Amino acid sequence: MSVNTGVSPGRPSEPPGEPAGEPSAAPPRQGLVLTALILAAAVANLNMEVANVALPAIGQAFDASQAALNLVAVGFSLGLAASVIYLGAVGDRYGRKMMLMLGMACSIPAGLLAAFAPSVEVLLIARVAGGIAAGMAYPTTLAMITALWRGAARTRAIALWSALGGALSALGPLASGALLESQPWRTVFLLTIPIAVVTLLLVARLVPAKVHETTEPVDHLGGTLSIVFVGALVLMINFLPVPGGGTLSLVLGVITLVTGAAFVVRQRRAAVPVYDLALAARRPFWVAAVAGIIVFGALMGAVYVGQLFLQNVLGYSALQAGAAILPAVALLVAAAPVSTWLVNRYGSRLPLLIGFGFCLAGFAAMLALWDVGVGYGAVFAGYGLIGIGVGIAGTPASQALTDSVPVHRAGMASGTADLQRDLGGAIMQSILGALLAAGYASAVGAALAQAPADVRAQVTDDIRAQLQQSYAGAVSIADQAPQYRDAIVAAARESFLQGAQAAYLTGLIATGLGALIVAVFYPGRAREIEMVAGYAREDRDASA
Repeated sequence: MSVNTGVSPGRPSEPPGEPAGEPSAAPPRQGLVLTALILAAAVANLNMEVANVALPAIGQAFDASQAALNLVAVGFSLGLAASVIYLGAVGDRYGRKMMLMLGMACSIPAGLLAAFAPSVEVLLIARVAGGIAAGMAYPTTLAMITALWRGAARTRAIALWSALGGALSALGPLASGALLESQPWRTVFLLTIPIAVVTLLLVARLVPAKVHETTEPVDHLGGTLSIVFVGALVLMINFLPVPGGGTLSLVLGVITLVTGAAFVVRQRRAAVPVYDLALAARRPFWVAAVAGIIVFGALMGAVYVGQLFLQNVLGYSALQAGAAILPAVALLVAAAPVSTWLVNRYGSRLPLLIGFGFCLAGFAAMLALWDVGVGYGAVFAGYGLIGIGVGIAGTPASQALTDSVPVHRAGMASGTADLQRDLGGAIMQSILGALLAAGYASAVGAALAQAPADVRAQVTDDIRAQLQQSYAGAVSIADQAPQYRDAIVAAARESFLQGAQAAYLTGLIATGLGALIVAVFYPGRAREIEMVAGYAREDRDASA
C-alpha cells in the first residue's frame, strides 16, 4: 500500500542517530507546517504553567489547602501524562491530523470551564480535562515531525520543537503575571484559547491528512490500564503529605502497583501492544526516556516551587515573578542550536551529560543562595543554569526516542517524549510540592510549639489547621489579627522557606541520579550510530 508522506527530499546527510546514507528531507512549506505543530504544542506547554503564578490568588479565593493547590498545579500534567500513550496510539491508527484538531477543539471548552470554575474542585476537573485534550493533540506534533522530516532536517526541527516547547512552558508564568497585574486570576485560563483557534485553522489548512499511519488495531485495554496507572501514581504522590491522607495514598499505591503490573503483562501478550516493550527496551530509547523525564521534570518543578518562593518569600508581584524567568527562557532557546551541533558532532550522550551538569548546578544554586532577602542575581543563577541545561539536553532526549523506533510507531516515541515533559513535570511538581507542603506544615507546627504560652492559648485547632494548610491560609489568619500580622507572616515565610529547601535538595538528588544513568548506560557516538542502524534493519526485516 502506498502512502503519500508529503515529504520532499533534500541534501543527503548522516547525523548521529540516523541510518547511514538516509537523506535529509522536509515537507513542502516546511516552515509553516512546523509553525502549526509548534503552536499546537504551545497550547499544551503554556497550559501546564499558566496556573503557577495564580496559585496564591486561587488559594485565597477558595481558601484552598497547599495540597489542593498542588493538585491544581499538576492537574493539567496529570490529564496529559495519563492519556498520552493511549491517545498517541489512537492517532497512529485513526489519523494524527484528526486527533490534533480534536485536541485543539476540546481545549477551548476546558479553558472556559477553568476560567469560570465556582470551586477549587471544579477547577481541578477542568485542568485534568484540559490535559486530556492536550493528550489528543500533543503526541501528534512530534510524531508528525518524525514522519515528515528526515536526517539533519529532522534534528533541526526537533531542536526547535523542544526548545520552543520548553521556553513556552517557562513563559506561561510571565504571561499569567502580566494578566494578573490588572485582571482577576480566572483570566489566566483564557490565555491559550485564541492560540488554539488559530492553530486549528492552520492545521486544517497546512498539515497532511495521512502520514505513515498504521492499519493495526489499537490495544484499548492496554491504553486504559496506562491511564489508570499513571493517574494513580501522580495522585498517590500528591496525597502522601496530606494530613489524614495515608489511607487514600495506600489505596492509590495499591492501584498503581496492580495496574502497572497488569499493563506490563498485557503489553507482553497483546498482538499489537499500545506500548511496545521490546522497542522501549532498546538502550538509547529507555535511557533517553528516563533522562528526559528527569530533565524536563526538573524545569517544571523548579518553575513551580520558584514561583511560589518569589511571591511568598521575596514578595514579588505576579508579574515580577513571571518576568524573573525570562533570562532562563532566553538561555534555553539560545542553547538549542548548540545542542543540535553537539548531537551532530558527538552523538546524544555528551549533550545529555552537559545538560544534566547545568541542571545540577542550578539546583545547587537554589539550595545555597535562595533565602529571605536574596537579590535577583541569585534567582537568575538558579533559573538560568537550569534553562541552559534543559536547552542542551532536550534535543537528544527527544531525538533518541524517535530514532530508535520505526516510523509507523512514531506515536509511541512521540507519546514517550510527551511523557518526558508531562509525567516528568507531574512527578517532579508532585514530589517537590509534597515536600514543600510537608516541610511547611512541620515548620509551622514547630514554631507554634515554641511560641509563648499566652499565644498558644489563643490558637484553636481550626486556626492551627489553617496556618498549616498553606502560606495563603496563614496570610488569611494574619489579616484577621492585624496586631500579630507581621509576626505571623514572617513565621509563615520562614516555614515556607524550610519546605522549599527540602524541594531543592530533592531536585538536586534526582538530577544527579539522571546524570549517573546517562553516564553508565547511554552509548557513545560510534556505538549509538551502530545500534540505531541495526534497529532500522530489524524493523525493515520485520515488516518485509
